[in-house]
Amino acid sequence: GEFEGTMIQRWPVRKGRPFAQKLIPEEPMITGQRVVDTFFPVTKGGAAAVPGPFGAGKTVVQHQIAKYANVDIVVYVGCGERGNEMTDVLNEFPELIDPNTGESIMERTILIANTSNMPVAAREASIYTGITIAEYFRDMGYSVAIMADSTSRWAEALREMSGRLEEMPGDEGYPAYLGSRIAEYYERAGRVRVLGSEGIEGTITAIGAVSPPGGDTSEPVTQNTLRIVKVFWGLDATLARKRHFPSINWLSSYSLYLSEIGHYFEEHGQEGWSKKVTKAMNLLQKESELEEIVRLVGLESLSERDRITMNTARMIREDYLQQNAFDDVDTYTSFEKQDTMLTNILHFDEKAHETLSLGAYFSDIMSNTVQLRDRIARSKFISEEDIDKIKALYDEIDKTMRHILEHGGEA
Repeated sequence: GEFEGTMIQRWPVRKGRPFAQKLIPEEPMITGQRVVDTFFPVTKGGAAAVPGPFGAGKTVVQHQIAKYANVDIVVYVGCGERGNEMTDVLNEFPELIDPNTGESIMERTILIANTSNMPVAAREASIYTGITIAEYFRDMGYSVAIMADSTSRWAEALREMSGRLEEMPGDEGYPAYLGSRIAEYYERAGRVRVLGSEGIEGTITAIGAVSPPGGDTSEPVTQNTLRIVKVFWGLDATLARKRHFPSINWLSSYSLYLSEIGHYFEEHGQEGWSKKVTKAMNLLQKESELEEIVRLVGLESLSERDRITMNTARMIREDYLQQNAFDDVDTYTSFEKQDTMLTNILHFDEKAHETLSLGAYFSDIMSNTVQLRDRIARSKFISEEDIDKIKALYDEIDKTMRHILEHGGEA
């Protein structure tokens, strides 16, 4: 018998689509953004929030992930933000090439535009539309990333509609069910075994921007979001003002997927990755403690050991975490290159401490490594094809430190 019908599927957007089984997400979503992949990674099937004040770079972070994340499909919901940001996407994305397919990146991108001049009711529905489309592709076994920019504007639409329905308001005038609505949205992300064909898996990774008024993260939308998501990329206006982008604050952000992703990398031939990440993180925390002392009594008061630590932390911050989205090479860093760059900086730290303990002076180490440190700093602008040049710096560090010990202070 013949079946006559269409391929169209009708589905109420507020209801999650069914699946066979939910699985624990383990595989990292590589975004090519060093601060994200190294310190605050998100899994395929995870959920992340990007809260930050106006101008701190939420949209750029989301654009970068939409461009470079290793997923099959990106759903980008422009929800109540400025219209020219969606225009940017429409202008930029068609010109970018997806490295995996060689096609335009627009071929894998779905845009849902509900900018600030569009009706409130449509805005409230736009996020559900986005996640339902994401589920539709997930059910085909694809990995999907959904970006919502921004969930705050969506919550404000909820607030306005709730007000018109004359419901009892909750915290700050938002509806009392704000928390459960946000939870329902993020719950629909995840890694699942789909219905139908045996054993096919699909994932949805949800990344929501949150724009709290005045950057105050203690307000209801941010707080309710943080209860649910496991990754917090806290954008910092101070860093943005210093032109440190992506302005993700390394002391206040966190990712609860670090250990799973650590295991994943160890199993896939990157042993010692977790140790490196922990060490780099400790150096940054130590730096913030030492900065207090420096502020009170000046840099000269620090021991030579601590000054090396301060120097390494500065290298991690400026040469590693700071990344220029508008530079052709620096805009995306593969995992291998990230590993190489981080290894070099940590190796420099280790060797400098060792050289110090063998009797060299801090000033000798610094004056003899000016060029070497400059080359480490410039690794981020060395293309992926020339990764061996970055790897070669490892032995260069050993050589330079030996030279300092043999020849004392002469440059």
